[in-house]
Amino acid sequence: MTQEKNNRLLSLDFLRGFIMVLLALESTHLFGHLLKITEGNLLQNFFIQFTHHEWNGLRFWDLIQPGFMFIAGTAMAYSLHKQIETGVLWKDQFNKALKRSGWLFFWGVLDYAVRPQGLSFELWDVLTQLSFTTLVAFLIFRWSATNQIVTSIGLLLLTEILYRFTNIPGFDQPFTDQHNFGNFMDLVLMNKINSGGWVAINCIPTAAHTIWGAVAGKLLLSGVDELKKVKQLFIAGIICLIIGFAMDATITPIIKRIATSSFTFASGGWCLLALAFCYWWIDIKDHKKHLSFFTIVGMNSIFIYLFFEIVASRWFNGYAGAVSNGLLGIVHTPPLLMMILTSLFIFSLEWGLCYFLYRKKIFFKL
Repeated sequence: MTQEKNNRLLSLDFLRGFIMVLLALESTHLFGHLLKITEGNLLQNFFIQFTHHEWNGLRFWDLIQPGFMFIAGTAMAYSLHKQIETGVLWKDQFNKALKRSGWLFFWGVLDYAVRPQGLSFELWDVLTQLSFTTLVAFLIFRWSATNQIVTSIGLLLLTEILYRFTNIPGFDQPFTDQHNFGNFMDLVLMNKINSGGWVAINCIPTAAHTIWGAVAGKLLLSGVDELKKVKQLFIAGIICLIIGFAMDATITPIIKRIATSSFTFASGGWCLLALAFCYWWIDIKDHKKHLSFFTIVGMNSIFIYLFFEIVASRWFNGYAGAVSNGLLGIVHTPPLLMMILTSLFIFSLEWGLCYFLYRKKIFFKL
C-alpha cells in the first residue's frame, strides 16, 4: 500500500524514532563513555561526532536538533492536511496550534527550571525553541511554497542583521562566544548568559528548519510522482549544503550554538537529504522491516524526551545505575565496561517503557 493510499509516512515515523533513540542513548552518557574508552585510537574520530562542535564547525550531533525541528514541520503538514480534509475550521486549527505551542513552552521551561540551587528561568531547551518555530510555520502554512521559503530566508537575513549591525557595546562581535547579540538578548530575557554559548534567539533562524519541514510535507502529500518528490528533496538538500558551506568559507561561519544562517542552511540540507533517502528507501522501495525498534520510541517522542530530561536525569538514571553497577561489581566488571553496560541497561528500561505504552495504545500528545 502506498503512502498516498494509507496517508501514513513511515519514513517520518522512523526518523522521529531514530532521533529519539539517539537522544535517549545520549542521556545515559553512553556516547561519552565510548568516547573515553576509544581515546587515542581511530574510533575516537567516530565517537566525537556524537558531541557538539565547540564553535565553528559541524558534527553529526549538531544535526539532531535541526532534524527534530524539521520533522516537526513535516508532521505538522500531515496533521493539518488531515484536519483540513475533515473540515476543521482555520480558527480551530489555530487554537490547537496555539495550545500546543503553549504546552511546548511550558515543558521546555520546566525542563530547565529545577536546579540544585533553586528555581531557574531559562529558554535554551529545544521545546521552548520548538514552541516558537511551530507557531511561525503554522501561521504561514497555507501560503505557497515559494512564499514560505522566502519568509524563511527573511528570518535568516534578520538574524544576520541583528548579529552584524546592532553594535551593542560588549556584544558587537557577531561570531564571538559571550560577545554577540544572542548573548545580549539572553541578558535581556533571562539576566544570564549560557556558559556554553547557546542563545535563546536561535528560535528565529531555526524556524526555517520547521518551515522547510512543512514545505517538504506538503510536497510529499501532493500528487507529484514519487520519484520526482525524491528528486526535488534531493536537489533542495544539495542547494542548501552548497549555500551553507560556501557561506562558511566566505562570510558567515557555521556555528550551531548561535544557529548562524550558514549553519541553518547546511543542517537543513542534511535534513532534506535524510528525508529524501528515507522516503525513497522506506515508503517507495517498501523496506519496512526492523523499523519498530525506532518507531515504538518515536510514537511517544514528547513523553520519552520529558522522561529522560526530567525524571531520568534527576532520579531514574541514578537508581537504575546503582542496581546495574552493584550487580556488575559482583563479577568484577572493569569500570569503563561497567559504565557502558549500565548506560545500555538504563536505555533498555526506557525503551521497555515506550514498548509498554505502545502495547497499551497509550500515546502522549500535546
